[in-house]
Amino acid sequence: MNEEILTTFDDLGNVTGAAPRDEVHRLGLWHETFHCWFVGQEPEGLSIYLQLRSEQKRDYAGLLDITAAGHLLAHEVPEDGIREVQEELGILVTYHELFPLGIIPYTMDKEGFLDRERAHVFLHKNTLPMEAFSLQQEEVAGIVTASFADFSKLWEGQADSIRIRGFRMDGDSRKPIDELADISRFVPHEASYYLQIIAGISATFA
Repeated sequence: MNEEILTTFDDLGNVTGAAPRDEVHRLGLWHETFHCWFVGQEPEGLSIYLQLRSEQKRDYAGLLDITAAGHLLAHEVPEDGIREVQEELGILVTYHELFPLGIIPYTMDKEGFLDRERAHVFLHKNTLPMEAFSLQQEEVAGIVTASFADFSKLWEGQADSIRIRGFRMDGDSRKPIDELADISRFVPHEASYYLQIIAGISATFA
């Protein structure tokens, strides 16, 4: 597999060049990603879809994350990121079905890994049942939903945990999930990132 080359940026969002993905993370260089959050309309209100990262992942294995996301390569534009939805979830959506929230810059820092992303963030209103999801298991272990109202309270500090329901893959079978999850179960994106997602969903679908 060829090494992924990513466009790099300065703190102001100006292009500075390109570098291999591992170097980008090792040096903490700004780069572009594609984020797509699925939102559903249930009788009791909005729901949000969360990806359960595979235990095989090098980083943040087994944690709850954005519905579908990935890096944009040096030759790609945000529209190309739509491939992540099909690859990870097995769901076909078009770019024109997405609701753009713009670019959200944020940083995640852990030992030996400094992730500075200029995330092109989009929303998708999902109407498909859970049975329609066909997961890329080396990347995604499962899919769950949570009440958007509860998700908002969690990240606004008004709740200690939320109920998540969905499935995780166990070989070729699906194992139901119905449990509580607190903030420690989530990929540690900055709280300000989650709050911007919440504001974007509220403005788009409320």
